Amino acid sequence: MSDLSVLSSPTPDTKLEISFRPIWKSVGKWLGLAMLGLIYFPLLWLVLLSISRDPLSGIPGAFSLEHYRALFASDAWHMPMVASVVIGLIIGLVSAVTATIIGRAVPKMRRPGRLLAMFVLPLFVPGMSMGAALFIFARSVLGLDLGFWSIAVGHYVWALPYALLIVLVVTLRFDQSLIEAGRDLGASDWQVFRDIEFPILMPGIVSAGLFGFLMSFNEVMRTIFLRGTTETMPVWNWVQAAAQQSQVPIIFSLSSIILVLTLPLLGGAFWLLFARLNKT
Repeated sequence: MSDLSVLSSPTPDTKLEISFRPIWKSVGKWLGLAMLGLIYFPLLWLVLLSISRDPLSGIPGAFSLEHYRALFASDAWHMPMVASVVIGLIIGLVSAVTATIIGRAVPKMRRPGRLLAMFVLPLFVPGMSMGAALFIFARSVLGLDLGFWSIAVGHYVWALPYALLIVLVVTLRFDQSLIEAGRDLGASDWQVFRDIEFPILMPGIVSAGLFGFLMSFNEVMRTIFLRGTTETMPVWNWVQAAAQQSQVPIIFSLSSIILVLTLPLLGGAFWLLFARLNKT
């Protein structure tokens, strides 16, 4: 046995480093459980309050569906919901396509780090600053009236970096030799993409689209600067909660419905991106 192996092998008298002591395993476990509770308990509390007769008390009890009935009896939230869904679908589709085009090119670049840094940097710009900048850009440079399309531009700028990062998870792991093999067998560039690349990249592309939709659907700060007279669902919720306390119980109900719909989308995106990708 070499001297190096003797030095590296533990002896009975060797004390464990502090980072490897068993107590840190327990601390990590309970800290993780506490953080999960901090994340999900307020969401569960919101759902319980939405089916309570007096949600403004902050304590669930005397369960009733009257606020849901009031929600569906009102049509004030229909147009904001439609606007949010349509803009979200547009942003999800465009973000997925754009991220796929850029993401396929990045692994072939000699020095992609600078380009990626430029894409990621907007994620750290405060929403208020980016909203003001996009307001000036949409009005002065693009000549857009504030409304549907100015909101879409702002949401696209916000969602694209996330979509690109998601697509890069699959493109950076893609075996480029498969493309060369397809071409050697006589396949055209389109056939190579359709039959080889797309099936492998699909989990990342679909996940990028879902994240693009959700990032757009939930966006508030940039939308406030770009909305004009158009209201999206989050902005409508914010305006109603600030102006009319009587609307808060209805907002609880609407928020609970959105929560129940969006969480499965997020779960599906993560399943596609990680579980399905690992299998392929």
